[in-house]
Amino acid sequence: MDPPSTSKFSPDPKTPSPKLLAASYRRPSSSRTIYGDRFIPSRSSSNFALFNLPNSSSNASSDDSNSAYTNLLKSALFGPECVSGFQPLTPEKSSSGGRFSCRSSGSDSVFQTSPPNCNIFKYKTVTRKSLHSLSPFGFDDQLPGVSHSPVKAPRKVPRSPYKVLDAPALQDDFYLNLVDWSSHNVLAVGLGNCVYLWHASSSKVVKLCDLGSDDSVCSVGWAQRNTHLAVGTSNGKVQLWDASRCKRIRTMEGHRLRVGALAWSSSTLSSGSRDKSILQRDIRAQEDYVSKLSGHKSEVCGLKWSYDNRELASGGNDNRLFVWNQHSTQPVLKYCEHTAAVKAIAWSPHLHGLLASGGGTADRCIRFWNTTTNTRLSCMDTGSQVCNLVWSKNVNELVSTHGYSQNQIIVWRYPSMSKLATLTGHTYRVLYLAISPDGQTIVTGAGDETLRFWNVFPSPKSQNTESEIGASSLGRTQIR
Repeated sequence: MDPPSTSKFSPDPKTPSPKLLAASYRRPSSSRTIYGDRFIPSRSSSNFALFNLPNSSSNASSDDSNSAYTNLLKSALFGPECVSGFQPLTPEKSSSGGRFSCRSSGSDSVFQTSPPNCNIFKYKTVTRKSLHSLSPFGFDDQLPGVSHSPVKAPRKVPRSPYKVLDAPALQDDFYLNLVDWSSHNVLAVGLGNCVYLWHASSSKVVKLCDLGSDDSVCSVGWAQRNTHLAVGTSNGKVQLWDASRCKRIRTMEGHRLRVGALAWSSSTLSSGSRDKSILQRDIRAQEDYVSKLSGHKSEVCGLKWSYDNRELASGGNDNRLFVWNQHSTQPVLKYCEHTAAVKAIAWSPHLHGLLASGGGTADRCIRFWNTTTNTRLSCMDTGSQVCNLVWSKNVNELVSTHGYSQNQIIVWRYPSMSKLATLTGHTYRVLYLAISPDGQTIVTGAGDETLRFWNVFPSPKSQNTESEIGASSLGRTQIR
């Protein structure tokens, strides 16, 4: 196209003419710039040689230019190996400061160049170069409104407990539940025929009760919102204590054999026994229990109410996992896939109806269920006896503790079930597990007569915030 004329035209304002007006569009003045409705970017400052593209002012044909761009596009999308005879440029430093290596399939050459002006694909001058700036699909930190944060590194979980408590006479019995952590930050532990309270904020230890030489503690369970503690005994009784006053409120009967599992739902206390039954107790009522749930063919060793208090999950030594509603006396859902005793049970606080369960030595699997749709979701073989499960309320993760043969503690990310950490230290099966009220710390107990405290979960606001019972109480002490 011919360049526009530079001749000057000054029409008489008193005698406007349509022909003259038309001529003014064809013959613009050289003293002012005429703007059209098309935007044609200037390529004068672009370094085409950097991308192996011919300059528009060269004699190369447009087909060659298109071919070079096509090769560059293929290389960026699918890798250099997908482009025959062409490899994209890589800024490799040679011994000289301003040298870059330019490779092709047939020869190697090095050329001297200044830092490139890579504005071929954008109308903004780049002042900082990176490996990504050589690709049209690279990152430009200086583009307005666009930020590219680095890939977040996996969260680090401390591999050692920050506190260890000696717990003499802590039983090595898979079917018992002897540790629980209250919403008031008090840990209850059953040791032999006694129950001890450890106040996490002050590390103070209080002896709550002594059942006598003819009885022993088989389970403990805190009420959700108050200071009431239920204690299941080997004689088949359930004692209710007010821990704030260290006073027993009442004793409830109904079971013929030991009570190894307890679970609270508001004012309802559920107890599971070796006599295969589950008793529902309303602590406000005068009766010892208001209903009896039958279904298990062996000892009930796991009990958990869902977070909305509508469903009760129970596990037994008959390898069965049952789900009950608030009013049923027969299970509404039955899961029979486990091949060993089901003690480990945990409801997700993040997804309604998501239930996790773990099997014993012959099973070793963690299974996930959707009780809303009665769906079997997934299964993970852990390689060891699954003793306990607990979900984090702050992030979508859970912890499992294990017995034979590795005695480990595993932090899992759900739903991928990738391992965040594997913690070791116990020399016996990790039979007991509880989580702190802030959701950051877990305590584990084993037949090696120790309780170990681990910081495994982040706080709701920051993954770097320590638990309020954290490093200030480092060391090893005795719980009684």
